[in-house]
Amino acid sequence: MRDHSDLQQMNERSLVQQSAVRKATFSPGEVKTLRPFSIWEISQFMFHVPADTLRKKLAEDPSLPQGETEEDGRQRWFTLAEINELRRRVRFRGKSLLPKRPKGRAMRVAVSNFKGGVGKTVVAQHLANAAALDGYRVLCVDFDPQATLTHSMGLTEVKEWNTVWGIMCRDLCREADRIADGYDDPDDCPYPASDELPQDVQSIGAQRVQDFIQSTCWPTIDIIPSCANAAFVEFASAQYRSLHKAWSFFGCMARYLDELPDDQYDLIVFDCPPAIGYQSLNAAFAADILYIPSGPGYWEYDSTTSYLGQLGDAMNDISEGFSELAEDAGITLPKQFRDIRLLMTRFELNNPLHTAMMDAFRNVFGEDLCDSPIEMTRAVEQSGRFQMSVYEQDYRQMTRETWKRARQSFDRAYDEFRDTVLRAWAADSAQKEEV
Repeated sequence: MRDHSDLQQMNERSLVQQSAVRKATFSPGEVKTLRPFSIWEISQFMFHVPADTLRKKLAEDPSLPQGETEEDGRQRWFTLAEINELRRRVRFRGKSLLPKRPKGRAMRVAVSNFKGGVGKTVVAQHLANAAALDGYRVLCVDFDPQATLTHSMGLTEVKEWNTVWGIMCRDLCREADRIADGYDDPDDCPYPASDELPQDVQSIGAQRVQDFIQSTCWPTIDIIPSCANAAFVEFASAQYRSLHKAWSFFGCMARYLDELPDDQYDLIVFDCPPAIGYQSLNAAFAADILYIPSGPGYWEYDSTTSYLGQLGDAMNDISEGFSELAEDAGITLPKQFRDIRLLMTRFELNNPLHTAMMDAFRNVFGEDLCDSPIEMTRAVEQSGRFQMSVYEQDYRQMTRETWKRARQSFDRAYDEFRDTVLRAWAADSAQKEEV
């Protein structure tokens, strides 16, 4: 017979191997670093100018970042910080290299589906990386206790109180006090104040808004991480709801993000768990845009169909059953998204089944389906295996064409994503101007 101790021992053995993998994948000391980028990459994929034109700009102004030159003098390499300085200081034909950024707060995107293996984390990671290379400041929020996105960003030691669970504890304390303060006599409040909640909730609730945000190996990407110990958040949230029945549990993340300065980030990307629960509902209610990845098989189609129905039902139930509670908390129901998009992943161009499923998705979802799927290539396979996005992989470690094909696939998907975000941003700005 076997019990929980067997699981714990298996976990300990796996952690040893996990450490070995990280040492082989990351730099010495298990610290992930972001590689530099060549003039060829910068000119072709970021600035979209001829490489000779970029070289001429650098030669004309020695005060610009000059990068590091290879020993043979054939190629120069630049850090992302240097690339961003070039974006700020260089113009081509009078055109700025800085990305479009309408006024207002950061746009929030939830990457969600409860089917495992459809590429949620891969999509979230690559969209975040692509946006950072495009000049945007990005905050990732890892809602998934598998913590794959957290590990891919180079974080290996995360405490559960620094995860979304900590944010929910903090929110419960703040909401408990807000609700109690709404009574002329707090003693008349039928719900507990923060000092009546469990001690662990109180201690976590004392954290500041910026305490949950951690830096990554990308200078313009921060993350609210996750960890395996955060898996109990669904059970804890149910317990907290029983303690405080007036707590609008689905609004925690939205309230937290509203506390951040509008100009701290441009884009916030949520990586959601493969389930519809307290965390995924928090992501949905905080998101402006819902991105739904799906593989090209029938089972993925079937699961995505179920996900759409169950998420819709859950959000409808909240709209109907918690309307008074939401209104008291300043939450507008029903929840509205600026856009909902479906993205095909693991797509093989020469696979007739995949093409047929793409047509089936388009027949059902029409323009809600992204035109550019994520293609399955060797570089994409290595992305998951080595916890490195295509953007992080050095094209010198494979054939340039293999890397280029994968990069262009993600770039096309990102271009559609950016257009979706900019449309939502413009609509959001226009609505605020009318008000």
